[in-house]
Amino acid sequence: MRIALQEARKAGEKMEVPVGAVVVHDGRAIGKGHNLIESLQDPTAHAEMLAITAAANALATWRLDDSILYVTLEPCMMCAGAALLSRISTIVYGAADPRYGACGSKLQIADNDLLDVRANIIGGILQDECSELIAAFFKKLRQRLE
Repeated sequence: MRIALQEARKAGEKMEVPVGAVVVHDGRAIGKGHNLIESLQDPTAHAEMLAITAAANALATWRLDDSILYVTLEPCMMCAGAALLSRISTIVYGAADPRYGACGSKLQIADNDLLDVRANIIGGILQDECSELIAAFFKKLRQRLE
């Protein structure tokens, strides 16, 4: 999660919502990413999507079986879906997202009996640090807009 936090800080420096993600396979980080939605003007450029793509490229396969996705903010439905479709076995997140979270806060996509693929969910890891990073970003943004 510390690597994901480093990625989140990179996003914040670019005035992106500070979310970072890393995919770990066999104990090593194989894909990292941070939000680049504004920079790329791409609504799919979430930290998780970029980390999953980098991991798939590193392993030369879309199947990320036995991999763990660490992300500073609970994944949305798009990112949780991408994690499932890439066969990531575990999703670990820091701060819950009561607005768009799809790993239990708003929706439960990642561990859903209606689907034939599932992921283990572990939430609240370094929650305070992850939450504070996002809160500080939005406080700073509001100040700039005043």
